[in-house]
Formats: sequence, C-alpha cells, structure tokens
Amino acid sequence: MTKDLQLRVSPETACSTLRLTAEASTMLGIDANRITCVRIMKRSIDARQRRIMINLTIRVYVDQQPDDDYSAGHVTYRPLPDDAPKCIVTGAGPAGLFAALRLIELGIRPILLERGKDVDSRRIDMARISRDNVIDPESNYCFGEGGAGAYSDGKLYTRSKKRGPVDKILYILHQHGAKDDILIDAHPHIGTDKLPEVIKAIRHTIIESGGEVLFSTKVTDIIMSDGRATGVVTADGRHFEGPVILATGHSARDTYRMLADRNVGMEPKGIAVGVRLEHPQSLIDKIRYHNPNGRGKYLPAAEYTMLTRIDDRAVYSFCMCPGGFIIPAASAPGQLVVNGMSPSNRGTRWANSGMVVEVLPDDIPDNGHGNMKMMKFQEDIETAFFNEAKGSQNAPAQRMVDFVNGKPSADLPDTSYAPGIHAARIDKLLPPAIATRLQKGFKEFGQKNKGFLTNDAVLIGDETRTSAPVRVPRDNETLQHVEVAGLFPCGEGAGYAGGIVSAAIDGRRSAEAVARYLGLNPECE
Repeated sequence: MTKDLQLRVSPETACSTLRLTAEASTMLGIDANRITCVRIMKRSIDARQRRIMINLTIRVYVDQQPDDDYSAGHVTYRPLPDDAPKCIVTGAGPAGLFAALRLIELGIRPILLERGKDVDSRRIDMARISRDNVIDPESNYCFGEGGAGAYSDGKLYTRSKKRGPVDKILYILHQHGAKDDILIDAHPHIGTDKLPEVIKAIRHTIIESGGEVLFSTKVTDIIMSDGRATGVVTADGRHFEGPVILATGHSARDTYRMLADRNVGMEPKGIAVGVRLEHPQSLIDKIRYHNPNGRGKYLPAAEYTMLTRIDDRAVYSFCMCPGGFIIPAASAPGQLVVNGMSPSNRGTRWANSGMVVEVLPDDIPDNGHGNMKMMKFQEDIETAFFNEAKGSQNAPAQRMVDFVNGKPSADLPDTSYAPGIHAARIDKLLPPAIATRLQKGFKEFGQKNKGFLTNDAVLIGDETRTSAPVRVPRDNETLQHVEVAGLFPCGEGAGYAGGIVSAAIDGRRSAEAVARYLGLNPECE
C-alpha cells in the first residue's frame, strides 16, 4: 500500500527520516515497522511567521518496497531514421536544447548551430574576463553551450500556470543528471557547478539520437525564398537547409541587426535596468528567518523577493542568488554588465540579486533608432559603466545607504565579484529615472524588512540583461514569424520567455509548431 500525506513540520523533523516515519505512522494509525520507505514528493518553506515551518507531501510505502517514482516522467529518445526531415535550431541555450530534444521525439532531425563554444571550453574564456579583462564576443557568460543560464545558478522556478509542461522540463533535466530535489522543491535550482554536466548529457542525447550539434558556428543570414525561411548561412559560408527555430538568446544584438537588414519585422520590448545588490548572506538569513542567530542547522540559505511600484513603474528584485556570487556578464568589448549565480550548495557568504526598474518603450525616445531603441538604451548604460571603470571589468560600486542618500562611499565591503570593485557614484551613472526609483524602492524595502537597507550591502553596476530589448513577432497559432513562414522565433531572445524553464517550454512548443509546418501534425501536450 502507498499513501500520500500532507505534513507541516519543523525544519528539524523535515530533515529526519525517522521523525517523518513516526509522523506517518501516527497519522495512518499503524505500526512504524510496517513502513518500508517515506519519500518526500513536494517541499516548501513557510517563513511568514517567526516559527519557520516546512510544508511536505510525503509518499508512505506500507508493507511493500518503493518503486522508482522519480523516473516516471523520463522520456525515451529513439534513433532517428535516415530520411528524417531536418530543422535548423540557432542557439544552444535552454530554448534551443529543448527544441532539439522535442524535435527528436517528433521524428525530426535537429541541426543545432551554436555561435559559442562547448560548455567546458567556455570556462577558460570566462576566466579570462576576470583575470585579463578580455571578452571573447563568441564565448562568454551569455554565448556558448547552455546559453546565459548555464553559468547563472540554474534556477528552475517559473510563474507559469501550466504545471504539466513545467513538470516535463524538470523530469527531462532530472533524466540528464539533475538531482532529485528539483522534482521536490517549490523553488528548485541545479547550481552553476552542476548544470554544465546536465547540459553535456542533453547534448549527448541529441547526438546519439541522430541530431547534430555544431559549435563555433555563428548564423549570419537567413535564406529566404518566396517569403519563406528555407535555411541559414553561417560565418564560414556554409548553408544549412530547413525551417529555422530562432533561439539566439537575449544578448544576440548582432542577430537583431541582421534581421533588421533582412527586413524581418521586430518591435521594441520593455526591459528592466538597475544594479546587483550584495548583502552578507548571514544578514539575509536573520531577516528572512526572523532569528538573530540566522538559519541554524536545518534551513537553507534564505531567499527574498522584493516588489513595489514607484512613480508608476515596477521596482523589484530579479534572479536572487542566495549563497552566491556576482559575475562579469558582458558579451562584447566596451561593455560592463554584471549578473549573479549560485553553486548547488549555495554556500558562499554572500547573497545577491538584481535590483531593477521597469522601463517601457514609451519611456525611451526614438532618436532615430526605431525598433532598436531599447537595445541602444541598454548599450549606452553598459558603455557608461565601462568608461567609468576605465576600460576594465573592475565594477563601479556604492554602499546601499550611501546610494539612497546620494553620497559617495568612503570605502567598500568585501565582495564576491572576482574582477573587483571600486567606489563610484552609481546614483549618477544610472539614468535619473532609474536611480530615483531605486532609491525610493530601497527605502520601502527597508521599512518592510528591518535591516535590509544597510551600508553593509553594496550596489555593483550595472544589471541590464534582464530580458531581450526587442520582440520578434510571431503568429499566435502557428508560432511562425508574422511575415516570414518557416521562421520560428523562440525563447528569451525573441521576447517570449524569461528564465530556463519558460524558455525550455517555448522551445518545445516551437518544435511542435515546426512539426505541424512540415505536415506531421503532432499531438501537443
């Protein structure tokens, strides 16, 4: 017999199999010796009150051995036939990788073209950014196998209401090596130290099933015929034929310019701009867990979410990284951008998050840049921070209270940011509308969370790559570009996702749309 039970227990009990077994035996009214296994199926932390509680769904096995529940959602990938139709997938981020996997399920051979290097080779180029201030425009934190998500914590939380597709993504990641916890936790994550191995396993599945994965293969043109996309051209002059899934990520500015040159319609899209805010993790633990002693032995590094509206624009935390570190995330020379990530154990002594302000297309004048005006707005901020840093990746920084009060910081705290920081007037470097809203937002966050507004925290700038600055419009039914048949804009880079899971879901949807385009009529999930 198996029985699923809902429990609300202390953190200590949640970490003890013996205690959970005792709870289950009491609830079921049976001898604890009859329980052969207690398996946690869902887990969330309730930190709203001073007494922290853990909500659990457990599966109790009575008088029988457990089955392998966690593999129930795994997918079987069969080798493709020699005559399988082909589809070009541009970009090996979450949207592109999951599009390729879904194409294989549907009997279509993916030709996955990635401008950057494989996930291991990227490490060398990323180390050079911190060590030598050298940015390879094709291999960095944004470009390469796994996309921007590969080295930014591997957060898997999404606000999508479509639980089925979300579970599918989590099971596929689990199948390729992610830990069981991603199927259990309310806010799952893999960790930047573990995610590369998962990505490599996905690549091996694609290749073993008959797909192709080509690195250092940058798409520089779309082949058009009678208003249809029939293939792509790469930087080395090769041509690849087939319908095209465009999954290039939110930082592929040269791709946007190529599309504009080809008269492929785009439109400016709202973004969010701000800074990375770094606190001591011990302080965040004390605030969020309502305990001057911090999180103790049984609780994880605390997270937070902040949101308000200031002068009719959202001000909010983004990509919060407990126990993490800040990284240099520029994708070309002449830029300074930062982002955040966490290892799987979230074990560093810092907590960081993007703190950003909503910017809508109506907020930014055209100035001759048309559909690229939001991208130009991003670029101008990144250039200003780069110039202030005198051409290095040593980032401008300002203590939090000093920023709110418009004062220079006499000194700065220790930081996780490897290239280093230097004191600067971030309140002056940011556009006034951004800086003013952040100052007001920080005051409000500090009032609601005692201790959050502190000079022990430091702003490190700038954070601009929260999402794509353009949207490549597509038809709601066919998911093809509204003007170019056979071209399937997809994921974050096309303006249709925000994070690993939502991008992966959109990749799968785009693959199904390609199948319909090819006359295969898949039964979509």
